[in-house]
Amino acid sequence: MELTGAEIVVRCLAEEGVDFVFGYPGGAVLNIYDEIFKQNKFKHVLVRHEQAAVHAADAFSRASGKTGVALVTSGPGVTNAVTGIATAYMDSIPVVIISGQVPTPAIGLDAFQEVDAVGVTRPCVKHNFLVKDVRDLAVTIKKAFHIAASGRPGPVLVDIPKDVTAHKTEFAYPDTVTMRSYNPVLKGHAGQVKKAAQMLLDAKRPMIYTGGGVVLGNASDQVVDLAKLLHYPVTNTLMGLGGYPATDRQFLGMLGMHGTYEANMAMQHCDVLLAVGARFDDRVIGNPAHFAREQRRIIHIDVDPSSISKRVKVDVPIVGDVRQVLDELLKLLKASKEKPDESALNTWWTQIELWRSRNCLKYNRESEIIKPQFVVEKLWEVTKGNAFVTSDVGQHQMWAAQFYKFDKPRRWINSGGLGTMGVGLPYAMGVQLAHPDAQVACVTGESSIQMCIQELSTCKQYRLPVKIVNLNNRYMGMVRQ
Repeated sequence: MELTGAEIVVRCLAEEGVDFVFGYPGGAVLNIYDEIFKQNKFKHVLVRHEQAAVHAADAFSRASGKTGVALVTSGPGVTNAVTGIATAYMDSIPVVIISGQVPTPAIGLDAFQEVDAVGVTRPCVKHNFLVKDVRDLAVTIKKAFHIAASGRPGPVLVDIPKDVTAHKTEFAYPDTVTMRSYNPVLKGHAGQVKKAAQMLLDAKRPMIYTGGGVVLGNASDQVVDLAKLLHYPVTNTLMGLGGYPATDRQFLGMLGMHGTYEANMAMQHCDVLLAVGARFDDRVIGNPAHFAREQRRIIHIDVDPSSISKRVKVDVPIVGDVRQVLDELLKLLKASKEKPDESALNTWWTQIELWRSRNCLKYNRESEIIKPQFVVEKLWEVTKGNAFVTSDVGQHQMWAAQFYKFDKPRRWINSGGLGTMGVGLPYAMGVQLAHPDAQVACVTGESSIQMCIQELSTCKQYRLPVKIVNLNNRYMGMVRQ
């Protein structure tokens, strides 16, 4: 059966099980919009700015575990979307962005609303495509979804000239795609996993350090099982919050420059560090030359080989899907007759409790002025810890991370890598659509909220009951700090 390129795009999205497409129309994508109007397989969400379209698709993915989809027109539609694309790229979020392009014969001629979308987005996508032949369209979209969600996830852009959306070809959507140049490793090396197991059993001052890869890799249960089996302390990065229950006593709090004293001290003084789905970011370790200078050994599990030994040299690198690797590691530890040194572990926990006793997050509770920390604590109490919390970027983001106790993964949605102000409200939209019956709260500040405040109109149009907690301190607080 012959279909137009626009019909093929819509059919491909339906085949992928897409629930929502977040977009904004324009001349180069009108053919696609005409076909969207005719179908009922997925819903289109009309945002008020292309940046918000990608942010909302990004948050939908974070909250649901599915690949988000955004649709933008050529030229300014693409350039408006770049901040959203870069935000998803820095946090490894699977989003497929479909962009319109000027007709194929006009490419390179400075046509109206022409931008080199592939060139502009190359630094901030996992991959991108320019489709010049309608016969390549279906397989290209299949590749885009495969690349976005496999290995280390990330955004993929498919740029489609307007004439390609009008041309016709036979439609056939492949079940799978194979790419000779792209074959991510998912199973960890058995010998390295065995080394890691022995190193963990030999540890005197162990530490488990988890990042966003644990949440995105759906490996939270495995981290909990590992920590409980060995009774080792756990810390999360900003992106990893919820990967281990924050109310559990073995959790030392968030790590890094905005983290707890006990988490940072334990990281600096441990003798064996297990890093899972984390990338040793500069906000976590500071100067690599000064990080954990005591004699220590590091095990690093990550699906992206380029993240291992990138900033800190590790002793046991394990490339693979974190969930699969942790399953193998747990099997070995459970089968082993050796157990951790209980005496050394008790001494280590005694030291950790001394660090914890400093109560580094205490604040003045007697003040007549409501403290932002108190607001976040009350939000946690009122929602009983069950809300999905999005945040913008700034002091309010760190207070939300520190004082809302996230016990479940995919409940904390924020921009960790790029630090994009303005994400909070469109994030809340995406999360609310992913979980229509859930409580969704956007913790923001008076500077950040204004950057995408036009999306209040989108919330009203689609009756999205998101709650906005605006911590107005009349400053760009983190910049001032």
